[in-house]
Amino acid sequence: MPKQTSIILVHGFWGGAAHWSKVIVALARKGHNSVIAVENPLTSLADDAKRTRKMIAQQKQPVILVGHSYGGTVITEAGDQPNVAGLVFIAAFAPDAGESPGAITAKNPPAAAANLAPDSDGYLWIKRDKFHESFCQDLTADEALVMAATQKAPLASTFGENISKPAWKKKPSWYQISSEDHMIAPDNQKMMSGRLGAKRVITLKASHASLASQPDAVVALIEEAVAAS
Repeated sequence: MPKQTSIILVHGFWGGAAHWSKVIVALARKGHNSVIAVENPLTSLADDAKRTRKMIAQQKQPVILVGHSYGGTVITEAGDQPNVAGLVFIAAFAPDAGESPGAITAKNPPAAAANLAPDSDGYLWIKRDKFHESFCQDLTADEALVMAATQKAPLASTFGENISKPAWKKKPSWYQISSEDHMIAPDNQKMMSGRLGAKRVITLKASHASLASQPDAVVALIEEAVAAS
């Protein structure tokens, strides 16, 4: 029986909590019965961190925070709560104090940067006909179609919002790099994972959507964090 730990999954840009579906099922099959996927508004870092902190506060046992993509920024900002036992970054941003996802992206622009398009309301979308090649090239065309149709666009301004006090400087962390990522350059992932002082860094030959294309490997890393909590 696994340790009784709450696992809170935090999605990133261009998707909601359902992006974790395969990870949720795999964790449940392994006996983890306190798994929650937060649904964040993607309207600002403050809004997303506030929603995640509220979910953390509801837990009666230690919490492992798992962030995918921009979700890594959210857990970096929100993970300073006393009951948070560890942070797991899945092909994710892990900004330092005073740093934003946009500033990190500018260091090594991703392959799919040209496939992003703002709308008239300030939300940033992945072009529908470019979603498969940009976000999840190692998933089936049908899976990519659903992800493209249900994508949750962030306010573009969220890219430029800075971290205040990064939780990874105080909490143990784990990091998964996606070597075939077109949304966050692998070199940026290597840079961020290298400065975390992570307990473990693994590299998967995966797209940005490693949580869907290689859920078993992602779950194994989460379980390692749970065991250490």
